[in-house]
Amino acid sequence: MTVATDDMLRSKTTDVAEVLSSGEMAEAGQNISSAEGQGLLIQILDGSGRVVQASDPELLKTPMGSLRPNPGESMAKEVSFLVGVTGDSDGEFYLVATGATSGTDTYVVLAARSIQVQADTVRTVALFLLLATPALLLIVGMAVRFLVGRSLRQVEITRAQVADIDAGHLADRVDVPPTNDELAALAVTMNAMLGRIETADTHQRQFVSHASHELRSPLTTLRTGLEVSAQDPTHRTWLDMAPLLVAETRRMGYLVEDLLTLSKAEDNGLQILRADVDLDDVLADELRRLRSTTGHEVRSRLEPVRVSGDARRLSQVLRNVLDNAGRHAEHTVRVTLTADDGTARLWIDNDGPPVPEAERERIFERFVRLDESRSRDTGGSGLGLVIARSLLAAHDGAIIAGEASDGFCRFEIRLPLLGSR
Repeated sequence: MTVATDDMLRSKTTDVAEVLSSGEMAEAGQNISSAEGQGLLIQILDGSGRVVQASDPELLKTPMGSLRPNPGESMAKEVSFLVGVTGDSDGEFYLVATGATSGTDTYVVLAARSIQVQADTVRTVALFLLLATPALLLIVGMAVRFLVGRSLRQVEITRAQVADIDAGHLADRVDVPPTNDELAALAVTMNAMLGRIETADTHQRQFVSHASHELRSPLTTLRTGLEVSAQDPTHRTWLDMAPLLVAETRRMGYLVEDLLTLSKAEDNGLQILRADVDLDDVLADELRRLRSTTGHEVRSRLEPVRVSGDARRLSQVLRNVLDNAGRHAEHTVRVTLTADDGTARLWIDNDGPPVPEAERERIFERFVRLDESRSRDTGGSGLGLVIARSLLAAHDGAIIAGEASDGFCRFEIRLPLLGSR
C-alpha cells in the first residue's frame, strides 16, 4: 500500500537534500513550495530542529514529526496524525525524513503524504473478507453438499439395485442415468459385468444339466445290472453282465475324465508343459492306434513338422479328432500334415457327410451330437471336439470344421511352427 508513497517521498526529500548540499536554500524553498500541488507536505529543519522552510505557511510553526536522521540517511514512519497539521490534512500519514548538510550546517528534510484513502481501502477490504468469507464458505459448502449428494444419490440407487440381484434375478440390470458421465459409464460397466455373470451362470447350469444327463445312462445300466445279478441265486448272471458293466464303467470313467479336462481348460487351470514336439511322430502313433481299432481305410501323408507344446495334450487332441472321424466315416479316413508360412496345417478328412455349414460352430459346444444315436452308441460323450478346441487354444492353435474339395468331411487343425512366434 505505501511502497509507491515511500518511493515518491524518498525521491523528493533526496532531491531537496541535494539542493541544500549545494548551498542554495532559496532554491530548496522553491522546490518544496511546488510540492503542494502533489499533495505533499514538506519541511526543512535546521540543526536545532527549527522549521526554516515549508511547503505551506502553516507548517512553519512546528515540525511534523520527531524523525532526525543523520546527513545522508533516511528514515520513514506511518503516523496517525502530523504535529501542527490541521483541517483536511488530518488522518493517517506516511512520513519520510532525510538528513542533509550545507557547509557546516546540518538539516533534516521532512516530507509527508496522506495515506488515509489507502488505509480506508484496506480496512474496507479486511471487513469485507471478515464478513463475506464465512458466508462464502457456507455457500460453497452447501453447493458441494448438494452436488456430491446428487452424485452419491445415483451411486446409492445403483448400489441398491445391485444388492437386489441374486442368483434368481441375474437377468436384472441397473438403470443407466442419462447424464453421459462417469456414473453412466459405471452403470454401463456394471450391466456388462452382470451380463457376463449371467452368461457364465447359464453355461454352468447347462454344463451341470448335460453332465447329469450323460452320467445318468451308465449309472442306470450299472444299477440295473447289479440289481439283476444280486437276485440270481446261481450267480451266473454276474458272468453275463460283467462285460456290460465293465464297458459302462469305462464309459463313465472316460466321461468324468473329459469333464475334468474341460473344466480345467475353461478355468485356465490346465497345465501345458511346453517342449519341442515332432507333431508328425505324435500323429503317426495315433494313426497306428486308429488303424488297429477301426475297419476303415486310413490314408496318410505326413511331412516333418515341429511345434512347441505339450506332447501328451496334443496327442489327446489328435485322438479326439481322429476318433470323431472314425465314427462318422463310411469307408475312408484321410490325414494330411503340411507346414506353410510358419503354420502347421493338419487336415483330417472322412468320407462321411460333411458338417452342415450352420452347425460348424455349434459342434464345438459341450455335449453336442449331430448324430445323437450313433455317437451315444459308440461311446461318444459330445466333449471330444470342445476339449480339442480348448487344448489347441492353450497352444495358440485353432480347429475349424469344413468340407474338402472332393466332398469329404474335413476338420482343419492349425498350430504355429516352432520358433514362428
